[in-house]
Amino acid sequence: MSPVLSAGVLLGLVVLFLGAGVWIFAGLILVGIGSLWTVLGFSLDRIGSIATKVIMSSAVSWELAAVPMFMWMGDIIFRTDISQRLFRGISPLVRHIPGGLLHTNVLGCTVFAAVSGSSTATTATVGKITIGELLKRGYSHDLASGSLAGAGSFGLLIPPSIAMIVYGVLAEVSIAKLFAAGVLPGLMMAALYSGYIALQATINPSVAPRDTSPGSLREIVVGIGNLLPIGILMVIVLGSIYSGVATPSEAAAVGVAGAILIATVTRQLSVGMLLDSLFSTIRVSAMISILIAASAFLSAAIAYLHLPDSISQGIAALQLSPYMLLLILALFYIVLGMFLDGTSMTVMTVPIALPLVMQAGYDPIWFGIYLVIMIEMSALTPPVGLNLYILQGLTGQSFSRTVWAAMPFFLLLCLGTALLAIFPDIALWLPNQMSAK
Repeated sequence: MSPVLSAGVLLGLVVLFLGAGVWIFAGLILVGIGSLWTVLGFSLDRIGSIATKVIMSSAVSWELAAVPMFMWMGDIIFRTDISQRLFRGISPLVRHIPGGLLHTNVLGCTVFAAVSGSSTATTATVGKITIGELLKRGYSHDLASGSLAGAGSFGLLIPPSIAMIVYGVLAEVSIAKLFAAGVLPGLMMAALYSGYIALQATINPSVAPRDTSPGSLREIVVGIGNLLPIGILMVIVLGSIYSGVATPSEAAAVGVAGAILIATVTRQLSVGMLLDSLFSTIRVSAMISILIAASAFLSAAIAYLHLPDSISQGIAALQLSPYMLLLILALFYIVLGMFLDGTSMTVMTVPIALPLVMQAGYDPIWFGIYLVIMIEMSALTPPVGLNLYILQGLTGQSFSRTVWAAMPFFLLLCLGTALLAIFPDIALWLPNQMSAK
């Protein structure tokens, strides 16, 4: 059996287990066990020894400590009135430009993503205040919901990102550099979204009523005051990472303290809220950790089979151009994203996809950003696009109309991916500056 076909069989077995209703982590472990037992003839005792060593080492990875801490920080902020403060803070800054308050979706998600790390949390938090306000003021339903569906995915791209931490652990690359690599692509996507909104509002003014009331300096000052708490938290968390003062895990702990302080100062902290956020964080973090542990075991099994080297050699023999390889991977991820969530896509594919792109000459840090954008697309593709279901619940519109509204922003993600492939320094410039220090 050829290496590429072997990899396809392994991936097919994982999908088969998932289709049969087997938990994802169990499916990954079963495929790993089956590969070592049937192909290499390893005894169950030896397989057990390998599994114990690999799973234990991956489960106690220091980098993984950042996952529950960033999630807890985001969950605390999610339970406060930050979304209302974001809307009040950003509104005076954007209401007089083409598209008006529609830009609050893009900028609000960009800002909230910097303290969330989650696509669904970003979409739900910003959407619960902006959607109602936009529709009440006569803005286009499709642009309001579509822009939020697209910008909500910034929770994966704008650091600190849970998806980047998972990838960093699996790919064994610097999480701090991954965070830095996500900044400029995130701002690029925000600019593309806002540019599209402004263009649509210029071509068809009815989609975004123009605000003709005169602005005032006082409104802008009050708006900045509303943005100040989350802005300070962003600077503390991200600034400590980029300056090298703290590791991502240490910065995450400081972020939790900052989130608790914000909730306390704004008189929204309670024992019940703190416990609810903690229990929610524990549940999701445990799920992510066990997926990473299972993926580490499957990666070890793949390494024993020498598949990464064999696949790289097989792909090289096909003489595909690097761009063609990226196109094939993009189509593969788009299809996979129709049925799986981002974490599952990452742990299933990184062991096989990463050696391919490195063989083609791409930087693993760059590929992490490429993969995150692919995961962003999965949040906008039916039937498992989580952002679409959140938007449907917020707007009460049909699922098909929600999908149609999100389509232009899905295409903008495709454009962003193409720009990232053509100009890789969009992602690599900031990490390279960190290396040069």
